Amino acid sequence: MTNSISEIEGAGCIFVIGSNTTACHPLIARRIFRAKENGAKLIVADPRRIQLSRFADIAVNHRLGSDVALLNGMMHIIIKNNWQANDYIQQRTEGYDDFGKTVEAYTPEKVKDITGIEPRDLEKMAELYATHPPASLLYAMGITQHTTGVDNVKSCCNLALLCGNVGIPSAGVNPLRGQNNVQGACDMGGLPNVLPGYQPISDQDVIKIFSKAWGKSIPSQVGLTITDMIPAILEGRLKALYVIGENPKLSDPDWNHLHHALKELDFLMVQELFLSETAQVADVVFAAASVAEKDGTFTNSERRCMRINKAVEPIGDALQDWDIICRLSTAMGYKMAYDTPEDIFNEITALTPKSYGGMTYERLGINGLQWPCPELDHPGTPYLHKDRFPRPSGKAQFHAIGYRDPAEIPNHEYPYFLTTGRMFAHFHTGTMTRITPKLDAEQRTGYVDIHPNDAAALEIEDGDMTVISSKRGEMEAPARITDSVSPGTLFLPIHFGENPTNVLTNSKAFDPLAKIPEFKVSTVNIKKFS
Repeated sequence: MTNSISEIEGAGCIFVIGSNTTACHPLIARRIFRAKENGAKLIVADPRRIQLSRFADIAVNHRLGSDVALLNGMMHIIIKNNWQANDYIQQRTEGYDDFGKTVEAYTPEKVKDITGIEPRDLEKMAELYATHPPASLLYAMGITQHTTGVDNVKSCCNLALLCGNVGIPSAGVNPLRGQNNVQGACDMGGLPNVLPGYQPISDQDVIKIFSKAWGKSIPSQVGLTITDMIPAILEGRLKALYVIGENPKLSDPDWNHLHHALKELDFLMVQELFLSETAQVADVVFAAASVAEKDGTFTNSERRCMRINKAVEPIGDALQDWDIICRLSTAMGYKMAYDTPEDIFNEITALTPKSYGGMTYERLGINGLQWPCPELDHPGTPYLHKDRFPRPSGKAQFHAIGYRDPAEIPNHEYPYFLTTGRMFAHFHTGTMTRITPKLDAEQRTGYVDIHPNDAAALEIEDGDMTVISSKRGEMEAPARITDSVSPGTLFLPIHFGENPTNVLTNSKAFDPLAKIPEFKVSTVNIKKFS
């Protein structure tokens, strides 16, 4: 997030796109409701009629995968009405002319043809966002999990820059992370092209610093993304896989393709709290300690690094993650020895000075600190880009982004769009929530949401078992008839191993840059089980 969670309450307008916030980020949703009480305008854009839509000043349900067209249409209207922040654009951005030529073509009529949004609704969205500053834009995986995920994010940035909503309080472009320490994992180099602190692995000066600190020559080649790993296994280029706190057998696209790939591995090792679907097929499972059984830090969506303190000792043979990794490394020939998590944190601050350099366990206290925090007397950074952007010119870059169709469009054989996501009671692949009795009681099985018109045409009644099929395979799920989805669109939750959504999703459709799979758009057929 460029801004802080608490700042949402001070926004003049909140634009939520591709995020079912009340179900997936309920504490942030509370901030949105408080902002509404303070007089903020609320815009919601989502292919489904989500709970947050009921409280919006304007809510639209655009076609799956049409986010770029929607955003370009809003920006077309803003420029046409001269609502843009001209001084900000001139002083703090570059690339505006090429960008402006692109959005000029996205008239309300053209956008309606692509998105299904009525021109009057698009105009109201544009007016609310542009004329009620500061405006905060919130998005989640409904924006990123597309073949155009990078384009979608850049388009969100374009909109914020156009109205001067970056580098000021209660505004910004704010991705809502999917898990509590996703931000921290990325900060620590949990990406194939960077070392901790987002320092490029291709930079030889960076390589020298880390090689000296770790006493080993660090390879400079970029690693594989998840979507690259599966083909590499099948081609014999990847022999072993070490999975930490993930459940790819249920979370990665195309279950059959992935199942076959995992069987081709020479060795699969999983580090997990519970025996997930992936752990059940592993050669070795390391029992990891839970959050209550370990010390260390998490860094959340707003870049806030916070202490966690062990409440109880790990049960049985479970160990803290860092301890498992150190023991494994030492057994493989590289002695990795730390006495405490604080020793590791001190190494983090030394090797990522621009972001974590000013942090210590003592300074983190109860509330933590937000990076960048480069010096010991630095208070942390509530919002980014106040004075300049991290580019050589110090200015932000507009990007000229055109609309592209999703990888799959409905046809005679597969006439329905399918989108996937979470429901309120469960979390990701259900590894923890489905063994929690009170949460499991809320929803014990998967289901498919289908519009009443589609259900009537197919003679499907509420609760009927259905068969959903795609080019990848088929699965069964009971029907839930609801107008929360549009005609021609189905929705499946991702949490249920008995109804594995990833049987249907496309492993060959992913963003060319970020390599994230297009979980949010695929095409399927559905029929009543017989």
